[in-house]
Amino acid sequence: MSKRIGMEIALAAAEVAALCRPDVIAAYPITPNTHIPEHLAEIVAEGHLDCEYLPVESEHSALSACAGASAVGARVFTATSSQGLLYMGEIVPIIPAMRLPIVMALGNRALSGPINIWNDHSDVMAVRDMGWICLFAANGQETIDMIVQAFKIGEDHRVMLPVLVNLDGFQLTHVVESMIMPDQEEVDKFLPPRKPYATVHPDNVVSMGTLGLPEIYTEAKKAEDEALINSKKVILEVWKEWEKTFGRKYEPIESYKTKDADVIMLTVGSMYETAAIAVDQLHKEGFKAGLLNMKLFRPFPADELKAAVKGARVLIVTDRAVMCGGAQAPVCAEVKSVLYDEPVRPAIVNEIIGLGGRDVRVDDFIKMFKKAATADKVKPERAYEIYGVRSS
Repeated sequence: MSKRIGMEIALAAAEVAALCRPDVIAAYPITPNTHIPEHLAEIVAEGHLDCEYLPVESEHSALSACAGASAVGARVFTATSSQGLLYMGEIVPIIPAMRLPIVMALGNRALSGPINIWNDHSDVMAVRDMGWICLFAANGQETIDMIVQAFKIGEDHRVMLPVLVNLDGFQLTHVVESMIMPDQEEVDKFLPPRKPYATVHPDNVVSMGTLGLPEIYTEAKKAEDEALINSKKVILEVWKEWEKTFGRKYEPIESYKTKDADVIMLTVGSMYETAAIAVDQLHKEGFKAGLLNMKLFRPFPADELKAAVKGARVLIVTDRAVMCGGAQAPVCAEVKSVLYDEPVRPAIVNEIIGLGGRDVRVDDFIKMFKKAATADKVKPERAYEIYGVRSS
């Protein structure tokens, strides 16, 4: 039976990953995600999980080992952050192309340089178009839940794709929270053993990772794109089943006090809960503020976004990464592309916040709301603002 625990979120992520009974874990430690593979190594070493734990020499080797294990039918888990994800980069797009349902916990951290070990979303945005399903947790409970959900989603024969579970580095990974942890029986009931669809085996020969000549490459990428788009149906099914089983509801975009809201803000990840306090304070002042939080980033929830912003006068899109030299930041660019053809749409303001772990406080969110309130009448000078840049 589920029980309430108080635990560091990274350790809870490791505990629930173990409850999913992975056959193989290959990982290399990197701040701020080290506690996840480190604790899993302890769980395996102490005999609590029957699993092959591979302490490899690099992140590139970790994901390569995961690919091989998944290709022969194993349930596979890994974890990394920032430069570690970039070091995996050669293998990252190969995993979805080979339809390998690996689950990765990504403790989001700013990319160097300058060297920075704190949180933003520049790591995940660097791989956002490489074919992985992409979920964002706002807190510890969502981290626990999404790891279990990720295995069920990715291993579904209609999907067969890898899943990234994003949890903000330090802001989540190293924070102790009160969470509900399912027990082994509950996880086993929700997540049955993996039944591979196609695996590498001498008795049933298949080809994986072969050369894609020009005559087939386009069709292969089309198939990969369709698989990712069509995975949304399964994601929604799994979330419905999760709600029915555990009572916790998941939606691609969560809404908070958006009914009759004039100005709505969209967040991704752990900033949501701080922004929600700002919304509460603004309501006390009579300011019609609303809040959205995106839990599903790939496949992009276009229909849900359109419905969520309908009626809003202004939409503030917050990003945690810079698209250097681009017209917008990455999340806002997606949002604008979705709303471009809508006959009626809100004025859009793009605020890039919290880069490299810089604090964004309740007062900061209040300032953003109030500053954006006239954006439908007075167009901002720039397409985006990097919030809080010091002048000296």
